[in-house]
Parts: sequence; structure tokens; C-alpha cells
Amino acid sequence: MKQHLQHHIFSVISSLADHLNQETYVIGGYVRDLILNRPSPDIDIVTIGSGIQLAEMAAKKLGPNIQVSVFKTYGTAMLKYQSLEVEFVGARKESYREDSRNPIVEDGTLEEDQNRRDFTINALAICLNGPRFGELIDPFGGIQDIEDQIIRTPLEPGITFSDDPLRMMRAIRFATQLGFTIEHKTLAAIAKNKDRIHIISKERIGEELNKIILSSKPSIGFKLLEKTGLLEIIFPELFRMKGREEVNGIGHKDNFYHTLEVLDRIAPNTGNLWLRWSALLHDIAKPATKKYSPQLGWTFHSHNFIGAKMVPTMFKRMKFPLNEKMKYVQKLVELHMRPIVLSEEEVTDSAVRRLLFEAGDDIDDLMTLCEADITSKNQEKVKRYYANFQLVRQKLKDLEERDHIRNFQPPVTGETIMEVFGLGPCREIGLIKSAIKEAILDGIIHNDHDQAYQFMLEKAKELGLVPVNNH
Repeated sequence: MKQHLQHHIFSVISSLADHLNQETYVIGGYVRDLILNRPSPDIDIVTIGSGIQLAEMAAKKLGPNIQVSVFKTYGTAMLKYQSLEVEFVGARKESYREDSRNPIVEDGTLEEDQNRRDFTINALAICLNGPRFGELIDPFGGIQDIEDQIIRTPLEPGITFSDDPLRMMRAIRFATQLGFTIEHKTLAAIAKNKDRIHIISKERIGEELNKIILSSKPSIGFKLLEKTGLLEIIFPELFRMKGREEVNGIGHKDNFYHTLEVLDRIAPNTGNLWLRWSALLHDIAKPATKKYSPQLGWTFHSHNFIGAKMVPTMFKRMKFPLNEKMKYVQKLVELHMRPIVLSEEEVTDSAVRRLLFEAGDDIDDLMTLCEADITSKNQEKVKRYYANFQLVRQKLKDLEERDHIRNFQPPVTGETIMEVFGLGPCREIGLIKSAIKEAILDGIIHNDHDQAYQFMLEKAKELGLVPVNNH
């Protein structure tokens, strides 16, 4: 493994470890990623002794401006050097209480430290001491598990997951990110211990969900969450989408699997976390709006509007931001039917202008979501939708260049209307402004000051308003 430890920082830590006569190792995810050939900026160093002392000495040797962050409660220290983030900790053993995932920590040996690791692939260690520099310590067959693409716990999985239930989410996240399979006994232990997830904070669950959703094929993770019973506990709205009903031989598609297909189709096109959340939530209200009609078959009327209203509740529960990121997801969920309707019907300039006005700067993301939402098995239908989508895209481009509708403000302001007609704040001002906006969106007038001003005069006349002197 020596060839993987060429960075200057490893020789510095090695010489200091020998000087202190402390066994010292690079351990965990950094070693796993070395073997998988995935570059990683995070290095974990474990030493049989004081990790804080070793970190402080390393910082002095690395340069005058290297700051060390010390976390005495956990016996850890962290420094940043070049593009690397290096965490130092003394080897430790852990024991757990029933009601908490925060362990009682004591000093330990390397073996005890490796025993407490979550998975065999994260228990690998490479010695940094002079005579043994580069020696790999792999007590649980982690290298073989990497080769076999298996997620497995070092010790009995039931104990591992009961001690720290977040590891159940991490197992599913690693399986999703790496494309690995969770070993049968380990997977069964997740299902058995699923109710322990209740002691984990919503923030930590949300962080793991975000990592799953940002992977190249997120459906792997959500299917595993459903299979193990975790999904029903942590994300009941998504769980309720599963299944299909049939009446008189007429069924609807399974909206859970449809949603995962849309999410997977979005993944290669964007690293935008909130666009991916929009894909996951775009049909979230279908279970609440599902009805069967003998004339129409299965309907989900207004699922986009109701879905948008459900977003804040889910974001609050998961401790996600309730700012413009949440509003962006709401907007995409609410508008996701509009381009699809346009692609089914004749594409009028007026409809496209309104879509552009309402979507604003998010129009391109909305179109990406809607194209991913075309999952019909009827290839002729898909082909027709895609052709119409290209028409919609072209019209969006043409109208934007001509009318500058995106995020437009009506060219005649309320202040101008008040000044021209000598008005104070009143209902008529709103009526005139709204009429100007509608006229522009309908293509009756251009998004142009002079045309809007003339239209204002005509509308005001209808309302019995007369310009004051000088206008």
C-alpha cells in the first residue's frame, strides 16, 4: 500500500508517530476509497495514545498557519492541509446505552477500534510507523468484501445496528453509492432493528437521505429502505405511494416505482439536490387524490397543488431548509403538470408565455423534470410527447427572446397609474395592473412601455377614470 501514501502529510505523521513511540494508522473510508480508486479528501488517523497531541505536533511541522480544531469531549482533533481534511483520534472502544447512539468511550487497542467500525470495508487500516509503513491490517476480510461488492458488519449485525441505528441508513447509503449488495444476514438485521431508527435525530436521517438521493442511481436506496421497513417509518408519504389498485380490470401504475424511475432519469442530468427532491415529490399527493370514475378511469385531480402544500410539512420533519430551496421544490411540484398538458395539446403562445412567467428562472429545471416524467411503455406516445416537448422548448426560447417574459414586471407601475389619474391606493390600480399583465401574457400587447401605457389609458376609460392635468 506504500505507493498510495506518497503525500507529504503521511511522512510527517509517520516521523512524529515514531518519535512518540505510538502505533498510528490511517483507517476507514480513506483506505476503502484508495482501494476503490475513488479520490477522497478526508483522512482519518487513529493512534494508540493521544490523537490531540499528535494533531498539534503535525500542525506545527506542516507550517506556521495550520489551525487545529480540538473536540475534547470526543478526544478528537482536526486540521486542514492543502485540499485535505485530517482527523486524529486515539484508538478507543465503545459501549452503548439502550436509548442513545452516543457511545461511552474508553481508550482501546487498534483491534478494539476496528471492532467498533460499522462495516468491514470501513475497518481497513494502514500502518504509518516506520518499519511497518504501508502494512494493511484487514481483520474482517474487508478487501474481499470490496472485491465481492458486499456490505457487511464486522461483528454480529444485530448488535451493530442496535448500538447505533444510523448505521442501518449508512449501510443502505453505501450500497447505493457504491452499487454494492448488502449481505443477507446484515439486511435481515436492518429489518429486525428498524424501529430503533426512532432514536436517531431527523437531521442525521435527512443527511443520509440526501446522500442517497445524490447518488448515480438513487432508486437502489429507496427500494432497500422500503424492503427493510425503514421507509414507512422515516418517509410515510413516499411509502403510501406503493401499490396499485384495479377496478373492472382497469389499473393504474405503481406510483412509487414510477417516481423512482423519474428520479433515476433525472440523476444523470443534474447534481442539483433540490431538483432531485422535486422529482421524488412530484406525485407525492397521488395517494390522497386517487379516485376511480367509470367514465374516466383512475384520476388524481389537483395532485400537483396538494403535493406542493405537503412539501413544508415534510421539509419541517426532515429539518430541511424552509427558505427559497423549499419554495423551489414547491414550485416545481405545483407546475410539473403544465408542460405535460402543453405537450398533449396544441402549443399556443399564450400558454407558453404564462408558463414562462410562472416558472421564471426555474423553467429549464421544470422542463428537465417533465421530460424525465415521460415513462410510458407506449413508445409511440413517448415519441409524440418528446416531439411536442421540443416544440414547447423552442417556443419558450422564441418568446423569451421577443417578449422578455421571464420574471417580468408589468412596464407600467402602480405609482405611474396613481400619478396619471390622481389616485391614492385603491382597487382600480390593481385591476389595471392585472389587465396589463394579462394582455401581455395573452399576446394582445408586447411587453413594452408605450403599448402598456396606451392599454392602461383604454382600461382606465372603461373604469370611468380620467387622466389629471399634464397627462
